[in-house]
Amino acid sequence: VQLQASGGGLVQAGGSLRLSCAASGRTFSSVIMGWFRQAPGKEREFVASISGSGGSTYYADSVKGRFTVSRDNAKNTVYLQMNSLEPEDTAVYYCAARNSQFGTIRSPGYDYWGQGTLVTVSS
Repeated sequence: VQLQASGGGLVQAGGSLRLSCAASGRTFSSVIMGWFRQAPGKEREFVASISGSGGSTYYADSVKGRFTVSRDNAKNTVYLQMNSLEPEDTAVYYCAARNSQFGTIRSPGYDYWGQGTLVTVSS
């Protein structure tokens, strides 16, 4: 699976962005997709994940209620809708794929990674 993330940019606090992650491969609907982020000087952290069918999602407490993860298996694409953005959300955002039916928030548990897209939220 090859992943290509896009949609990052500069936005003011309170604004919104939608990230996309396009995947190659015919097994997209069978993999769990996750979003992670890494701020300067900090470790990579889990943001959200979604099951292969899209029926189950999971969020970090820091983004719950503000971010929404979704997927379109017909387009081999997963999305991260980010609303009410805060300066603390500034980071490089990565999408990742996990070959398992069981989810995890641990980054080593993901098998494939995209290249990352930068989100900058100004105050």
